[in-house]
Amino acid sequence: MYFTKTLMPSRALKQLFKRKYSPAIKSSKGQTINYLKVGEGPNKLLCFPGALGTIWSDFKPQIDGLDRSKFTLIAWDPPGYGASRPPNRVFDKDFYETDADAAQNLMQNLGIDKYSLLGWSDGGISSLIQAAKYPDSVDKLVVWGANAYLVPDDIKAFESIRDLSKWSPRMKEPLIKLYTEQGLQQMWNDWCDVMAELFKDGGDICKSRLKDIRCPTLILHGDKDPMVLGEHPEFLLKHIKGSRLHRYPEGKHNIHLKYAEDFNKIVSEFIVSQ
Repeated sequence: MYFTKTLMPSRALKQLFKRKYSPAIKSSKGQTINYLKVGEGPNKLLCFPGALGTIWSDFKPQIDGLDRSKFTLIAWDPPGYGASRPPNRVFDKDFYETDADAAQNLMQNLGIDKYSLLGWSDGGISSLIQAAKYPDSVDKLVVWGANAYLVPDDIKAFESIRDLSKWSPRMKEPLIKLYTEQGLQQMWNDWCDVMAELFKDGGDICKSRLKDIRCPTLILHGDKDPMVLGEHPEFLLKHIKGSRLHRYPEGKHNIHLKYAEDFNKIVSEFIVSQ
């Protein structure tokens, strides 16, 4: 893989952020991975975007708001998303694990052997797999909007927003700029289709992995999340040893954007605590 620094969204942001990057690295597959590294803190933190998401669409409030004297933040565009193209993302039933492996590979190539994970939605699912699969690497885990399995109501929820016209402008406009409206709709259709396939196969995304998660785990959940049923964070809490759950009663799917200041405070305290 090539690991490249991220493109700046504006001149103002270029002046605002002081960034360091690792040298470009090439694998036999030749995949380009776009990433951003900021901060000099001792706590290394990988920010894992959700479905179709990118560094700036998903984690700007954390890049802006987390204390860089405490954290070294690495945010990335997973393979096939954002600037980690070409090629475009191809969804198959193993894509969560593929992303987990790609994230681990990124951190190894950055020379970071121990780090914590901040995973939202699809990125939260891949982070669960990553923490279970690479327990010696993952120090602490924070996930929200994530689920370990699928039930019929999950598929209904996905199908109810398959049409992009039902998305809020705030959610879809940044992604349309990246992928075009037609491209975004095709990617989202492909995502919905693979969720339906996973459900038909029994709906197990990573249930069997949860017992292998050894690191301290913080689960957050917006109680009005239209994408993730309330049973899912409770299941994670029950099956991840020593985990804890924090709820936002009025929160929806993007609690880290809506409640950024409080979210950052809670995450900071959790990651920094011994």
